[in-house]
Amino acid sequence: MASVEQKKAYESVLRLVDEQKREKEEALKKVLELERQLDAKQKLEMEIEELKGKVQVSHLWDDTKVQEEIKKMNDELEAKLEEMGNIEELNQTLLMKERQSNYELQEARKELIKFLKDMPGGCTNIGVKKMGEIDMKAFHDACKEKYDAEEAQIKASELCTLWQDKLKNLEWHPLKVVAVDGVLKEVINEDDELLKGLKAEWGIGNVDAVVTACKEMNEYNPTGGYMINELWNFKENRKATLKEVISYMEEMGVIKDMNQTLVVKEC
Repeated sequence: MASVEQKKAYESVLRLVDEQKREKEEALKKVLELERQLDAKQKLEMEIEELKGKVQVSHLWDDTKVQEEIKKMNDELEAKLEEMGNIEELNQTLLMKERQSNYELQEARKELIKFLKDMPGGCTNIGVKKMGEIDMKAFHDACKEKYDAEEAQIKASELCTLWQDKLKNLEWHPLKVVAVDGVLKEVINEDDELLKGLKAEWGIGNVDAVVTACKEMNEYNPTGGYMINELWNFKENRKATLKEVISYMEEMGVIKDMNQTLVVKEC
């Protein structure tokens, strides 16, 4: 019998399926609304500045008709300022909704990460990747040239553990930041003695594996020095979107199985 915790996880993912169908449409509406409000705000700012100039100049006039015109312009200016205040309030509301939406999306990713980690057999295209974890393949390939199959596997594992521990050392900086075409980028520190030793003994492929893990760790957890789970598109070697994850789960029949599980549990 499935546990209560599993049921909650299933229900959370099923809810995310429904939410994901609306995500693209809502995001587009939000962008269009923000663009419209920004255009309106810029137009109002220009109108207000123009009115302020007219009001300042009109104070030099004494005619009654002119004074009526001044009052009219002042009233119009107040109305414009009030309208602009309403737009600012709306923009703040939209920003708050966006922050809430981002929070909910992060929570959704956490739920899916938790679910995919518990799936038996793993996934070939979409799954969970530990960002900052060294890919052992390069070490394994290098070790196979020096050891038999069994010993190569053991040695590769030992080397990965060794260099993974080195990455946790916040005092070690195998990367440096340089400006490339005006953009700051992280590149290999060619003068780093540890990397030079790794390259000399095990080849450039292993240096690349360590550097890639270091870049991931800097991006996802620059102060902690430990790995972070992320939804990953292994086929395209990039972060997976919620839509991709849910679509993949539907293709694999996971969503259908979850629905059937819920029906059985409710009976």
